[in-house]
Amino acid sequence: MDSNKYKVLIIDDEPPIRHLLKMALEANDYKVFEADNAKNGILQTTMTRPDVILLDLGLPDHGGLSVLNQIREWSTTPILVLTVQDDEETKISALDGGADDYITKPFNTGELLARIRVSLRHSLKIEECPVFRSGGLVVDQTARVVKVNELEVKLTATEYSILALMIRHADRVLTHNFIMKEIWGIHYADNFQTLRVHVAQIRRKIEQNPSIPQVLITEPGIGYRLKNINE
Repeated sequence: MDSNKYKVLIIDDEPPIRHLLKMALEANDYKVFEADNAKNGILQTTMTRPDVILLDLGLPDHGGLSVLNQIREWSTTPILVLTVQDDEETKISALDGGADDYITKPFNTGELLARIRVSLRHSLKIEECPVFRSGGLVVDQTARVVKVNELEVKLTATEYSILALMIRHADRVLTHNFIMKEIWGIHYADNFQTLRVHVAQIRRKIEQNPSIPQVLITEPGIGYRLKNINE
């Protein structure tokens, strides 16, 4: 993806983090804007109209979740939140509140750049190919046919619905709560055990080694991510 026309806004109160992010992004031809607190972050969002926002959740003046909620009132710009390691509750709140993804501190620059590219692809609404491929997994969404290593596998209606939902959001983490609401409805949103059972069944059918999944990945304490391992 040619990134030289894309603008990234960093909202983070830590100068070393902003400096590291700016260096990595500019080295990959992104145009970078910075804000050191919530107030300036919202102002920069309205002024610069970034293509992607990197939002720290530990801002000094207002919480990052408040900034996220305010931006989401009028903007669909992809937002990747920056969080401390293992802060599961905050990650879930951010994702359910409209964040597109999260990066934990300390972060890997390569992973950050990959997540930005994924967010840009989703925001640009590039037409999805009706056939999804990830390693040996091939899903023909028009025919509703699932194959693994060229052999057709049979999924139940619910299993296919979960897989199709994950494909629509490939490479992005989906919370347990989001998946439950989308598949079973709001009244079943907290019944995570049902989801775990179905995910286990899907893995038995699509993974080479279900105990060490490579495609349908668990985000511990948060949800699941369907990886496109061909990219």
